[in-house]
Amino acid sequence: MTLLTFRFAPSPNGDLHLGHAYSALLNQKLANTSDGRLLLRIEDIDTTRCTPQFEAGVLADLKWLGLGWEEPLRRQSEHFAEYKAVLDRLIREELVYPAFMSRGEIRAFITDCEKRGRDWPRDPDGVPLYPPTDKALPMRERKRRIDDNQPFAWRLDVGAALAHVGKDLAWAEFSDETLSATRSVGARPRDWGDVIVARRDIPTSYHLAVVMDDALQGVSHVVRGQDLFSATGVQRLLQELLGLPQPAYFHHRLILGPDGRKLSKSLGDSGLAALRGAGASPDDIRRMVGL
Repeated sequence: MTLLTFRFAPSPNGDLHLGHAYSALLNQKLANTSDGRLLLRIEDIDTTRCTPQFEAGVLADLKWLGLGWEEPLRRQSEHFAEYKAVLDRLIREELVYPAFMSRGEIRAFITDCEKRGRDWPRDPDGVPLYPPTDKALPMRERKRRIDDNQPFAWRLDVGAALAHVGKDLAWAEFSDETLSATRSVGARPRDWGDVIVARRDIPTSYHLAVVMDDALQGVSHVVRGQDLFSATGVQRLLQELLGLPQPAYFHHRLILGPDGRKLSKSLGDSGLAALRGAGASPDDIRRMVGL
């Protein structure tokens, strides 16, 4: 019988807060009740914002909470060569393209379109979709700009990717924390436009790294926050393109701050280190997050 495998995957770019605690403890609870495995993955592809000091704080907070995980933990920054191999495959298959527009150029393009009466589409997070200009560049011009060392990112050609897959996509979503029933959710990767899958200096992005890591680590159940629900559509597309197994998903409720907004690592009053320093116990944290 295959063991169910869960994972908690924080980014060490700040202190953990109550929302992270809830997600970590829920993954641990589900792994324990199913006699499964719990893995810890450090998602540190952003080598500028992610630091060893923040990672040490993350590990200290998780150990204080009583979280246990299988060793060794996986650090994404140690696996760039693996991500690059997959990126090179997407480049060869012409499913990605180099995108050169700066943020200012994107804003100017969209402003011009809106001045002419055209509403520009936005992704589920409210960010304007990337304009189609670079996708139409001839191969010779793309190569010239890359050789000239112009900054760029690799973006997924979502239209070409969906044509390559050739079928509608969906995923199995659990209905509650008991994981007793699932429903099928239709994936909508077009809602995100041509997302970034890698940068010139970092051969991956969140979307590409997470689907590869979940497959390589044998993750069967992805339990994470509701804020990532829509992004699952992009990840399902990448799984199909790369022939990766599809985990089951549960996007859990978010722990909100006093103002009703999603917690942020910049909100010190909900940080685990601050709460511990104020005298809170691990049991207090469990009560605060409803576990």
